Amino acid sequence: MTSELPISLILLIVTLIIAVVTVLYVAIAERQRRETFQRVSPDLEASRLAERLLLNEDATASSRLAAWLRERMPEGFLADTSYAGKLVHAGFDGSAAPVIFAALRIVSALLVPVLAFVAAPRDNPTWLAIAVVMGLVAGVAGPQAVLDRLATNRQDRIRRAVPDALDLLVVCVEAGVSLDAAIIRVARDLSNVRPELALEFAQVVRRVNAGMPRERALQGLAARTGVDELRTLVSSMVQTERLGTSIARVLRVNAESLRLRRRQKAEKRAAEAALKMIFPLALFLLPALLAVIVGPAAITVARELGNLAN
Repeated sequence: MTSELPISLILLIVTLIIAVVTVLYVAIAERQRRETFQRVSPDLEASRLAERLLLNEDATASSRLAAWLRERMPEGFLADTSYAGKLVHAGFDGSAAPVIFAALRIVSALLVPVLAFVAAPRDNPTWLAIAVVMGLVAGVAGPQAVLDRLATNRQDRIRRAVPDALDLLVVCVEAGVSLDAAIIRVARDLSNVRPELALEFAQVVRRVNAGMPRERALQGLAARTGVDELRTLVSSMVQTERLGTSIARVLRVNAESLRLRRRQKAEKRAAEAALKMIFPLALFLLPALLAVIVGPAAITVARELGNLAN
């Protein structure tokens, strides 16, 4: 009976994982289908799309869940704000995000070691202890590692979208459009291609319309994304607004410098590829080549030495 219990639990866990993956796949596919329909639909007006970008919709379900968790969680986890910046960089800037992430940390720290204990072999205490310790480490460090990865990926997507957005801003500003209207136009045009940067631009305009100074709104853009290119761009735009110089020239210069920096980074990675290939070649390819080339000769020499000794 005891031997059948872990197998049934493992089957239950695998079934739950398959169900969760299926639900996520269906949700992602439905979102992509909806975005494709919005992109090709002729009935989608520009005003509706701009309104959708500028609205800060509050997820009522997540807010209720956060309120329920806030009443039942320890104060120490809620007081820890060291990961709040990473949550914003990853795109989770709602008020419910820190509470939900703290709850996920607790669940992961408790559930992963239990799953490791259930899945580990019971006849070997050493492997059982190793599995529990590894599960504990993964449960504690896993959520933070996933959050760091999500933040890094989002920052990379925003970083790749900045030069294109600057080109659109230059075109709009040189056509005589105000900066706020140009940012709205760029956010609308990039909503399907670069949704992260489009939503951040929409946040800037929404805050300016709410009465926040444009300087603070732009600085908030750099703080929310954590992208160095945007921080440099915001500094240039703020300085330009203070001095009254041409904003189009600043945007064009920043776009060219960002493309040059991206090209230099690609060249740097290409130059480092040869150096990084040395270690895999030395560890895996060269021993095999030596065995193929020197092996027959070594066997022949050993055979001849054996004949001479006889």
